[in-house]
Amino acid sequence: MTPLAENPRSRAEVSIPADGVELGGEMHVPSGASGVVVFAHGSGSSRHSPRNQFVAHQLQKSGLATLLMDLLEEDEAQDRDKVFDIGLLATRLLAATHWLGKNPATRSLRIGYFGASTGAAAALVAAAKEPARISALVSRGGRPDMALPWLSKVKAPTLLIVGERDVPVLDWNEDAYRHLTAEKQLVVVPGATHLFEEPGALEAVAREACRWFLRYLAPEAARPAAAAKAQP
Repeated sequence: MTPLAENPRSRAEVSIPADGVELGGEMHVPSGASGVVVFAHGSGSSRHSPRNQFVAHQLQKSGLATLLMDLLEEDEAQDRDKVFDIGLLATRLLAATHWLGKNPATRSLRIGYFGASTGAAAALVAAAKEPARISALVSRGGRPDMALPWLSKVKAPTLLIVGERDVPVLDWNEDAYRHLTAEKQLVVVPGATHLFEEPGALEAVAREACRWFLRYLAPEAARPAAAAKAQP
């Protein structure tokens, strides 16, 4: 395990052991972090995704720690069966969650998941498998339909963010919303397509994600101050 020292402002490349492999990640812990968010990217992407990097930066500015990681090693990412193996991806995500629980910089922080596309399905399955560990979940253009049997077992407050013009993903999210039994919200970003490339669309995603995570990850005493910083 690569530990991240408790530091007023830490950023490090980390290696996370999971299922016999080593997964690369980028960890950022702002001073006085009020929670930590693990990013699970979608198929064909990586921890270097500019969209996830943008959202992570906004979360960091709001006082949240972030872990952007790859759920597959480079050679595994070429295997289409593994890319769409939601159970495998969820297992890797839980390994990272356990790692955060042992790391000195994050072990006292509440944990949230931010999933995109298939990564959102993996996040939902992982949250359903170990509901006591996950305090909030955000899906961006996610595929919750790929986690349908698990949705009723998710206990974490869940925010689904979808582009208005992202068809049929919007339909799949509306159906998944009906199956979720935890506290939930569906936000449709006007005019946005799947990658939220339209002016202001990704900023809207980051704003909603900050609002949701600060509401459920920050300790109650810190929430007013943390919310004041959530201005992407």
